[in-house]
Amino acid sequence: MASDDKQSVASESLAAHRRWAWSALVLAAISAGLAVGFFSLSRAVVRGSTGDLDERILLAMRQPDNLADPIGPRWVEEVGRDFTALGGVAVLSLISATAVAFFWLASMRRAAVYVGIASVGAILLATVLKQSFDRPRPDLVPHGAVVYTSSFPSGHSTMAAAVYLTLGMVASRFVPHWRLKVLLIGVAILVTGAVGVSRVYLGVHWPSDVLAGWAVGTSWALVCWCVTIWLQDHGVIEQDLGHPVEVNRVA
Repeated sequence: MASDDKQSVASESLAAHRRWAWSALVLAAISAGLAVGFFSLSRAVVRGSTGDLDERILLAMRQPDNLADPIGPRWVEEVGRDFTALGGVAVLSLISATAVAFFWLASMRRAAVYVGIASVGAILLATVLKQSFDRPRPDLVPHGAVVYTSSFPSGHSTMAAAVYLTLGMVASRFVPHWRLKVLLIGVAILVTGAVGVSRVYLGVHWPSDVLAGWAVGTSWALVCWCVTIWLQDHGVIEQDLGHPVEVNRVA
C-alpha cells in the first residue's frame, strides 16, 4: 500500500510539473511574440510609417468643424478622463500597494513580493522606454489631459496592461470556477483597453503609442506570470493561491 501511495504521489507530482512547464512555455511564447511586435512597431514609428494612420484615427475622434471638441456629448469626455485616471501612477500605485498589503497580511509574502515587482517594474519599464524614444506628443488637437512626458509608448497603457493583467491573473487563482476566472481576467482586459482608448480620445497619444504600450505591458505581465509559474513549480513561491484565506473567528 505504501509503495502504491508513493507511486501515486510521484505520478501526480510529475503531471503537475508537466502542466506548469507547458503553461510557462505557452506564456513565454506569447510574451516573446508581443515583444517582437513592440520592436517592429517601434521601428515603424521611428521611420514615420505610422504617421498617416495615426492622424486619421486621432482626427476621427474629433468633431470635423471643431478639433478642440472630441466626438460625443460632454459626459463622454468626462468618462474618458475617468478611464484615463485608472492608468495613472497614483491610482495604480494605490491599487498595487493594496494588493501587496493583502498578500502580505494573508501570509503569502512571496506572492506579495511578486505583485510588487511586477507593478514597480512596469512603471520603470515605461519610464525607460519613453526616455529612449522621446517621441513628441500629438499636436493636431488640443490635449484633454495634462501631460509632461514623451509620447512613445503610452505609459498609461503600459502600466495598466502590466498591473491590471497581473492582478487579474493572480485573483483568478482564488476562484474555483472557470467562469469567474474569465470574468476577472476579462475585466482586467476591459479596463486596460479603456485606459488606452481614452488616451487617444483625449488627444494626448497617437494610436501607435497605445498599441505599443499594450504590447509591452502585456508582455511584461506574462513574463512575470511565467516566472511565478516556474517559482511555484520549484517550491520557491506559494504553490496554490486558489484557496480562500482563512480568517479566525473570535468566539
